[in-house]
Amino acid sequence: MLAHRSPHEAYRRVDFDARVKGATPSELVHLCYEHLVSALGTAIHANSNGDNSLKSRSMTRALTAVTALQLGVSGESDMAAALNHLYESARRTLLDNAVNFNPQTIDTLRTDFMEIGQALQAG
Repeated sequence: MLAHRSPHEAYRRVDFDARVKGATPSELVHLCYEHLVSALGTAIHANSNGDNSLKSRSMTRALTAVTALQLGVSGESDMAAALNHLYESARRTLLDNAVNFNPQTIDTLRTDFMEIGQALQAG
């Protein structure tokens, strides 16, 4: 499977797998945010270079990160409801942009999640 990927992609996957192994729940959330922000940045870059294959793979990685975040929400609290709403909105934005890519929308989503991730790490 790795034979079909670039060396950079293989390294990124190995690094991601190593960081997931043994991570605490809060570290996993941060890792998903980091993964999401990175994937969105790569999608924007790929779009500007006309690399639709990389853009598509990056959007899929972003969707995977949002899905993991959604699956990690538990409970019925107001915070859980707010997180579910945030992640569902992000998921819809990603799916809408899979067909009609808007780099400004994706950059806004990226910035929002970057700021949330920084706030979670600081807190």
